[in-house]
Amino acid sequence: MSLFVIGSGIFYGVLCIFSIVTGLIYVSGRRELNPLELSDNFMKKLDTPEKLSAFAKKMGWVTFFVGLVQGLTSYSILIGRSPVFWLIAFGFNLFSIFSVLFKLKGKISAFPLMKLVFYTIIFIVLVLGSTRALYF
Repeated sequence: MSLFVIGSGIFYGVLCIFSIVTGLIYVSGRRELNPLELSDNFMKKLDTPEKLSAFAKKMGWVTFFVGLVQGLTSYSILIGRSPVFWLIAFGFNLFSIFSVLFKLKGKISAFPLMKLVFYTIIFIVLVLGSTRALYF
């Protein structure tokens, strides 16, 4: 297994832990939403503290479940040896790229740009390793 593949799996493993913990923090109400994660138009719709709090809890659950999928993606990259696991990793990685591109629309922020670079590198690693994954 190449260093890039191991690094990709570890990256998703770290994101898994981060997303699960962040999701639980949002659900518990101990943290407000980061306005950089949402478009300006959407933030205008959350015009009261109650709406913002309710949406933060919903986003917390979404973030928590995304963390679980990131954990599965990490497992798929590091241990999965079947085409099904490769397709899970490939599909979620594509979802991650498009999700970050959507969030970047109209805003430039270092953290989403950094995630986009890492997701793109992982995408390339997965594409280059696809022949091996699909035949073993």
